[in-house]
Amino acid sequence: MLLCLAPGVVLLAEVAGFYRVVGPEPVTVSSFTSDGYVTWTNTPTNAVFTVQTAASLPVVSNWVDYVRVPGSNAVTTLRLRDPNPPPGMALIPAGVFTKGNTLSGEGDVDEVPTNTVYVSAFYMDKYEVTKALWDEVYQWATNHGYGFSYPGAGLAATHPVQTVTWADCVKWCNARSEKEGRPPAYYTNALLTEVYRVGLVDVANDWVNWYAGYRLPTEAEWEKAARGGLSGRRFPWGDLISQTQANYTASTDYPYDLSYPAGVHPIFAGNTSPAGYFAPNGYGVFDMAGNVWERCWDRYGTYSSGAQTDPHGPTAGTKRSRRGGSCGAVSQGCRVTYRNSDDPYTHVQARTGFRSVLPAPR
Repeated sequence: MLLCLAPGVVLLAEVAGFYRVVGPEPVTVSSFTSDGYVTWTNTPTNAVFTVQTAASLPVVSNWVDYVRVPGSNAVTTLRLRDPNPPPGMALIPAGVFTKGNTLSGEGDVDEVPTNTVYVSAFYMDKYEVTKALWDEVYQWATNHGYGFSYPGAGLAATHPVQTVTWADCVKWCNARSEKEGRPPAYYTNALLTEVYRVGLVDVANDWVNWYAGYRLPTEAEWEKAARGGLSGRRFPWGDLISQTQANYTASTDYPYDLSYPAGVHPIFAGNTSPAGYFAPNGYGVFDMAGNVWERCWDRYGTYSSGAQTDPHGPTAGTKRSRRGGSCGAVSQGCRVTYRNSDDPYTHVQARTGFRSVLPAPR
């Protein structure tokens, strides 16, 4: 269904909800297909168009941003939804977002400068990798030439795996790919001739087949997915946080933390919660704040101030990034822009896990 509301605004509807395209120029939607692709035309411009979504009508006030798309061409085609994504994964649509902290007077120096980043479409695990999924792939891997430094731990099968190093997560992603018959992403050289299966290898950015199998998200991919389409907000759902929304340690130090009294989550008592226990964000991804820190691909380093497309992070550095906070972190660390890092080979503290991504068809 297509409804023209006003110049520059077109309304779309499908099973998952309602969408509208908002831009500085009038838009005409020419198609909206059952497999989630929308095509619109507009006067050629370098402006950004925003696709917004709502669960129901006619309440106009409940529109929220879903994805921002550069409109440099007269015709734009974008996939909003995938009715048949890989099992357990959500489509993160292609588009631009402002990476870094846009809220003045808070945050750390490594959260700025902000910059505009275009991220191609990709699939992300809806849930943090559970202990059950880790064990399933781990057992296959150790019977097929893989070697890990640590076996991983978890409170229960449905809880996220934790105490896993960055290097072991990378090898696990390769094993998950090979187990499913997919080409692996990580190699031990730039020629991509030897799959990374054993040892401690400082995998370089150009030793990755970015368009192949499972891998860790880049920091840009992680932050875009964590925001769920929202722009300039602290958390995956908005600017305030409480322990009804995430598993973290409440603190009275931050005015945006609504939980009282301060302390660990009253149900989980400082331990992890089952994956997917809390409501998902706008992209249908769970636990992007709290529960366990999530490992990312990037070497930890300073941000660029210029616009970027699918950045892979610094080419040098001894630490790798983590995002999202944990059940032991206070609300400040659960913000979508907060950054943390550790040694990729030896750091195995509890409350650190990960989730994986897959490239979407190009």
